Amino acid sequence: MGILGIILTAVNIYSYLLIASILMSWLPNARESSIGQMLAKITDPYLDIFRKIIPPIGMIDFSPIIAIFALNLASNGLVVLFRTFLG
Repeated sequence: MGILGIILTAVNIYSYLLIASILMSWLPNARESSIGQMLAKITDPYLDIFRKIIPPIGMIDFSPIIAIFALNLASNGLVVLFRTFLG
């Protein structure tokens, strides 16, 4: 497992943390728990970038979907770059 594998694993783990954070936002008082606060500290700085650009529509916040899509797009771009330049 090279550096690309490590980066892709980290991106995959972060994607799961984003999904967990999103699911916890649906549960009452889950974000106030110690796990919810830890997830918020890890994921909110990244999600806030997209929340500034994409406002919620009614009660639905689409920014996490776009954030996960952007993260996956960036990881796919890294794979292409590594394969192109490093063989």
